[in-house]
Amino acid sequence: MLEEMLIEHGAPTLAGIKTGNLFRAAIDSHTDINGEVRELNHLLNDKGLRIIPLKRTDRYVLIYIYRPEYLKKDLKCPEAACILNQKGYDCDRADQCIKKLAGHLKQDDTFPHEIGLFLGYPPKDVQGFIDNPCSGVKCVGCWKVYSDEEKAERIFKKYKKCTEVYRRLNQNGRTLAALAVNTSKYMAG
Repeated sequence: MLEEMLIEHGAPTLAGIKTGNLFRAAIDSHTDINGEVRELNHLLNDKGLRIIPLKRTDRYVLIYIYRPEYLKKDLKCPEAACILNQKGYDCDRADQCIKKLAGHLKQDDTFPHEIGLFLGYPPKDVQGFIDNPCSGVKCVGCWKVYSDEEKAERIFKKYKKCTEVYRRLNQNGRTLAALAVNTSKYMAG
């Protein structure tokens, strides 16, 4: 079940062009989501990818696929660190930031606005959304854009094209493991 959803909702992360993606998967009492996540992590960890369930209810699970090395780099950005520090995150430990985010998702009825930083969104746009989600929006795509509209539009097109290509390749028999780009060898050096 999750393999198709990862391709549909996480292709840019699988391709190594985005920090992370988040999607909701419907489940029932017979769904072994933890088993599926374990298997997928076993398959993808060597390629620099991690998959974790951030929130679970009786009807759905919120799945986060991300590249830990990209997230560490993103959290070191001064603007991102400032936003997260103001919300009580310790940006020196990406794993602790994810745990704190998961805690917010479980306790709060709404998404914490800082979630965009875990998905690779520009900190200026995340801050714009935090400051005023309805005012100053230049365009909307994968996120609300408050800063560089032209750059965001290029990124949106890139993500859309990536998803279309990955969907087509998968329909033609390419496996999830074959589609996942190994960025860990590039990040190590």
